[in-house]
Amino acid sequence: MSSTELVRDTLAGLEWRSSRLWRAGLLGASGIAPRAIIEPAQRRPDVEIAAVASARPGAAARYAAERGISTAHDSYVALLADETIDIVYVGLPIAAHARWTIAALEAGKHVICEKPFALDATEARAMVEAAERAGRRLMEAFHYRYHPLFEHVMDLCRGGRLGQIERLAGCLDVSIPFDPTAIRHAPQLGGGALMDLGCYPVHWLRSIAGSEPVVRAVEITRTKLGVDESIRASLDFAGGVSAEVVTSMAEGIPTRCHLRVEGSLGMLEVNNPAGPHDGHSIALRIKGEPPAVYTMAGRTTFDYQLAAFLQAIETSGSLPTEGSDAIGNMAAIDDIYRAAGGRVAGPARASD
Repeated sequence: MSSTELVRDTLAGLEWRSSRLWRAGLLGASGIAPRAIIEPAQRRPDVEIAAVASARPGAAARYAAERGISTAHDSYVALLADETIDIVYVGLPIAAHARWTIAALEAGKHVICEKPFALDATEARAMVEAAERAGRRLMEAFHYRYHPLFEHVMDLCRGGRLGQIERLAGCLDVSIPFDPTAIRHAPQLGGGALMDLGCYPVHWLRSIAGSEPVVRAVEITRTKLGVDESIRASLDFAGGVSAEVVTSMAEGIPTRCHLRVEGSLGMLEVNNPAGPHDGHSIALRIKGEPPAVYTMAGRTTFDYQLAAFLQAIETSGSLPTEGSDAIGNMAAIDDIYRAAGGRVAGPARASD
């Protein structure tokens, strides 16, 4: 490859169309839903966002009117009772994921649940078991995993071009000013940098390593409410692979989203693996080859995620962010918190 090359492959998977129209409902009038599912659905002929529900009086009606959704419900139960809804998107606070995901599955719906999947691995396991009992699909919405960029990363790591993988590092920092009423800072709602941001690099590294980590050491700083403001975790994976996860939501910190893979034959660095459609770069340095810096053309990560979910429902194909993978990511997060002395410290400890 030349030093700057645009890799143009990227509609693979998006051309697939279902043989029927799938009707989806939103649990929660959330800010992420337009990018995550409403707009991707509008770009497809085989799925329709048909309903939204909110527990806040009047919120669902306003949300539906603004976004062209035909039906609004003032309770989640009402949406789940709608037999015309096939798929439910759970965009609620983390503490509500398990309850309403399980309820949706028991109501016969397929579910896309926002990340992080649950409060902990125990809840994640209950959710996966509910999906198995119901015979319905349950995906954790790690949208990045379905983009051609990360498929390319996986091909490089598994295909041997980097040699034996030796070290991994993932970082996601985003300034989230402290607000005691905000979900990301609230202990009882699953707040914390590792939950909101760090779940991504944990998942990147687990995906590449193909195994579950052992936590070696953790450094943590906490907010006034006791949740983690920043975390640095040193991990070990099978085969002697060492790794580091860094994440912070400290006010004023520069945004940073970066993945590095070091192997015996070379190094791969990716800038913005979480949202490549917003701009990214890939730097590849292989021994004996000129260095290459390039990008992957394509649509949004959310387009690929929705396409993969619909196809999996219809064809019974597997998904990389369901079942044991979702449980494993929560278990890794649990282990990091355990090594840090607990998910919450200080006066909020009782809610841990």
